[in-house]
Amino acid sequence: MSVYISYSGADEKLADHLRTALARQDIDVWNPASQIAPGENWGLKYGKALQDADAVIVLLSPDSVKSDFVRLEIEYALSSPQFRDRLIPVIVRPTEDIPWILRKQQVIRATKDLNETARRIAGALGKSPATAGK
Repeated sequence: MSVYISYSGADEKLADHLRTALARQDIDVWNPASQIAPGENWGLKYGKALQDADAVIVLLSPDSVKSDFVRLEIEYALSSPQFRDRLIPVIVRPTEDIPWILRKQQVIRATKDLNETARRIAGALGKSPATAGK
């Protein structure tokens, strides 16, 4: 399964750690740091990665809910049939401003143990017997 993580720049370190933890769950996560060369059109690369993904994980934080890029990625995922039941909101830092459309979905609350968070995400994606939840 190929996964795209949507996050703000302020959450990049956390996204990197989660990417590593998800790899331990046999989930392939697109990594822009290793897959975009200097001088390449990063907008096209991000768009292609999102289009090719099987699922989208949105890291929610005070910074990400203000990000236009994260908002656009959420809108794309919600409008694409390929992501039906494959858009996983993960609260990584408390925020009151969760987009209204995501408030209706079950969210995963990240814990300090990102391996446990990755197991819960894998469960939500049907990759393990773990279950997602608050």
